[in-house]
Amino acid sequence: MSQGQGDAAVDAGGDALSDVVRRAPLFAALDEPAAVELLRSMEPVHLERGEQVFAEGDPGDRVYVVRAGKIKLVRRWPDGRENLLAVLGPGEMFGELSLFDPGPRTSSARAVSESDLVALNHEEMMAWLQRRPEVAKHLLQALAQRLRRTNVALADLVFTDVPGRVAKALLDLSRRFGRPIADGLLVAHDLTQEELAQLVGASRETVNKALADFASRGWLRLEARAVVLHDVDRLARRAR
Repeated sequence: MSQGQGDAAVDAGGDALSDVVRRAPLFAALDEPAAVELLRSMEPVHLERGEQVFAEGDPGDRVYVVRAGKIKLVRRWPDGRENLLAVLGPGEMFGELSLFDPGPRTSSARAVSESDLVALNHEEMMAWLQRRPEVAKHLLQALAQRLRRTNVALADLVFTDVPGRVAKALLDLSRRFGRPIADGLLVAHDLTQEELAQLVGASRETVNKALADFASRGWLRLEARAVVLHDVDRLARRAR
């Protein structure tokens, strides 16, 4: 990577390493000078909504950190159906699994909204891990947390009804993308109705019915690719 690319990555994060990028497990064990040095070795990536970062089956050769926007991880089935595995936002990382288990990508990554990422190729990543083994510890902790979330999601598919899964998904999105407004918590998730249905593993019709029921109870208000939560406590109880 050229010095210009590295400088662009640092510029993308601000004069000092931005708090957003610093939240990623890749940087958590590093002091500011080391973190800035690592960021200089990363390449900035800009995506418009719908643009693909990588496709299922591509070589897993880079790790990405989201600086701004939202990225979705999708798995496509042989019959053409898609399963939305996760929606990632600022400070979150993806693509790191192939560091520890080299092989083709097991999912596709696409921009849900206009997004900015920084990327690090695996050669440089492995060099960093050898010099700073404490970074590997934080990466493994992140992978363990992701596995735990996957186990919870699988249990929800078996033991939680669709309205409960919808409530839980909205609460999760609100924790990462929500911001307070005059009459509640605005969650600009940028997902279509179909994508939201994929996220909870249900049909669009069933998810829409659950959302309409929540709205009729006054728990939330639906907006275009967003929702305003009026009663987080009621949603939390419904998510249990």
